[in-house]
Amino acid sequence: MKYCCYIIYSKKLDRFYVGYTDDIVVRLSQHNNGISTYTSKASDWELMYKEDFTDRESASLREKFIKSKKSRKYIEWLIISQ
Repeated sequence: MKYCCYIIYSKKLDRFYVGYTDDIVVRLSQHNNGISTYTSKASDWELMYKEDFTDRESASLREKFIKSKKSRKYIEWLIISQ
């Protein structure tokens, strides 16, 4: 199975969200349909960044690393440099 770490962006909220999943299409739909609590305040989430991994643990570790930076500038840099 293939996993990915992803970053989505809502223009309405001017916010990024970092997560990981094994099905980005389904997960993005969940974000835009209010199924995820944190992202339910908007329905305009767009995929901005995606990094593929062969296992869940690696995707999860990458998500935690990005979140640990606590930096919008770092997230914007990741998106620009892909």
